[in-house]
Amino acid sequence: MLGRPLRRAGRPGVIGVAARTAVVAGTATAVSGRVSRHQAERAAAQQTSEPRDAPVAAAPPVTQGPSAGPSGGLTDEALSALERLGKLREQGVLTDTEFAVQKDRILRG
Repeated sequence: MLGRPLRRAGRPGVIGVAARTAVVAGTATAVSGRVSRHQAERAAAQQTSEPRDAPVAAAPPVTQGPSAGPSGGLTDEALSALERLGKLREQGVLTDTEFAVQKDRILRG
């Protein structure tokens, strides 16, 4: 025993491989749990919010009325509808595609 080195050179031994595997598995489990928890919170938030079809029907028709400026700017109704759409997209109720479709509809009048 006097002539043996204390540390082995080369590949890690069985204990080293087992320790590395445990670290990788623990990290994967933690990340997977965090993703699952985030998805569950998002699903719960969507269930408590309005149905996905409601924002489409809730957007008021936009007409050019007396509140339009001389330069053909947006009406107050159009601005409030765009603000509501933006909030719905931030909450995750509307997808980016649904938001774009409704925004174009509002802007075209």
